[in-house]
Amino acid sequence: MFSKIRQNDQRAATGKQAEASACEYLQAQGLTLVERNYLCKRGEIDLIMQDKHTTVFVEVRYRRNDRFGSSAESVDWRKQTKLLATAEHYLQQHPKAAQNDCRFDVVALTTENRQQTIDWIIDAFQA
Repeated sequence: MFSKIRQNDQRAATGKQAEASACEYLQAQGLTLVERNYLCKRGEIDLIMQDKHTTVFVEVRYRRNDRFGSSAESVDWRKQTKLLATAEHYLQQHPKAAQNDCRFDVVALTTENRQQTIDWIIDAFQA
């Protein structure tokens, strides 16, 4: 039982680090952070950012390797459906953001040979 708790703690810490790396990367590309880990009954959005006049909903994915598919491939139709519903909720709660164009990006992080690779997929899927 304790090893499972430790494993979950490690996963959560790895996830937070991946989100922090993705956020720093996107900020270096000129995006502005609006909110982290937006949560509602419909789901969670890792990062909500502003890119000029566009509200960007960002899903961050991390994989140690591509043995079971890439990080980006793990954003399947089920996850996309949850992200769309959560973004809709966010826009209902934030009318100013709803006036902007919106897009869904995926930031996929992979570590190979202790080297982290960041793949930013702009407009990864459509509503």
